Amino acid sequence: MDISSTGLRVLRQIAESGSFTAAAVRLGYTQSAVSRQAAALERSAGTTLFERRPDGVRLTPAGLILLRHAHTILACLTAAERDLTGTGPRTEPVRLGLFLSAGAALLPPTLTRLAATDPQIAVTTTEGTTPALTRALRAGSIDLAVLTSRPPHRPLDGESPRLHVETIADTELVVAAPSTGAFAGRTTVHVDELVDAPWIATPASNSEPLLGVWPGLPGRPHIVHSARDWLTKLQLVAGGFGVTTVPSRLSPVLPPGVSLLRVEGAPPEIRRVLVARLPGRPTPAVTAVTRAIASTA
Repeated sequence: MDISSTGLRVLRQIAESGSFTAAAVRLGYTQSAVSRQAAALERSAGTTLFERRPDGVRLTPAGLILLRHAHTILACLTAAERDLTGTGPRTEPVRLGLFLSAGAALLPPTLTRLAATDPQIAVTTTEGTTPALTRALRAGSIDLAVLTSRPPHRPLDGESPRLHVETIADTELVVAAPSTGAFAGRTTVHVDELVDAPWIATPASNSEPLLGVWPGLPGRPHIVHSARDWLTKLQLVAGGFGVTTVPSRLSPVLPPGVSLLRVEGAPPEIRRVLVARLPGRPTPAVTAVTRAIASTA
């Protein structure tokens, strides 16, 4: 096969982004350039690498095989560049992804622990939803991901080989409400009282779930504000502009004016916190970061 490093980078970005359009934006290319690279890859491989679907693009089994080799090839090219330029790393890098509410509670103490025990490890982080971070793991854009799942805790995706997943904690989903107003002074709320509540939620898409609305809410939620940033959502709650859902582990970092309410009249919503990586033997740095996350959780 005659495949360029540019083609492999395009393959990796399509796998992570889930669409040609998003891959083009992240790479700084036009969509037509990405489409041409994808077509050239398929011609060179002699098989279909991309499955075009209504909700985006997924790699075929052949595409996943090529992606695994792309990880190795691109890593070797990066190492060769460092050797040629004499810019070898003095630290051990780990690229860590975290689901949207994990950073506030888990990241600072994890980095503090690593600074004391493994100062040679340099962690860089990115935030995203569990589906987006799962794609990033498959694409090789991150080394490790802190993810979340809900019962019955199915595999994170249907791809093969399965990701290596470790459970580090279970946490209960609760409702964050203003400390003043209708729920003032309370620690619980009945699910029926939430039907007409003003909700603050993360926007949903075909491939990403709606976050911030109680999952078992009877009826259609009344969403008044959409925000991805957790600080924005919680400050809106503190200002009395709505309610949202949060994992109970966020209680230590809530801003003043926010109270947490357990939901009655509905089954408990338990969320499992996971650490995931590609299968195979991890590097010592990835093992150390995993250990620090587990200790923090």
